Amino acid sequence: MDLPTKKAFSLFDEFKNFAFKGNVVDLAVGVIIGGAFGKIVSSMVDNLIMPLVSVVIPGDNSYKEWAFKIGEKSIPYGAFLGDIVSFVLLALALFIFIVKFLGWIMKTKVGAPPPPSKDQELLAEIRDLLKQRAL
Repeated sequence: MDLPTKKAFSLFDEFKNFAFKGNVVDLAVGVIIGGAFGKIVSSMVDNLIMPLVSVVIPGDNSYKEWAFKIGEKSIPYGAFLGDIVSFVLLALALFIFIVKFLGWIMKTKVGAPPPPSKDQELLAEIRDLLKQRAL
């Protein structure tokens, strides 16, 4: 093979190793699932939580139509409040899943450390003998 063809195959091999590594594929799956989860949380906020809030807080309009009136200008804050609630719920769900649930799973899997190997025991004995000699 001539040099340009070899470089092209080398570049392709590098790209293949990068693109199909487990970490990259896992990251892509995580991003897709995260986007879908974000849509579920947004739907829950838009269709369940904020309508309940608008029932508790008096008003004829839905929360998306809440706005401050300054003269002829309108500053809509209802949709912003919905986005804040959506963010807080998403952050709470991620905190519970990542920090609490996965942390609990990692603690149960870790358990006690494995016993030292024969090599490690021998090295520990040598270390202890050298410490005694130094005294």
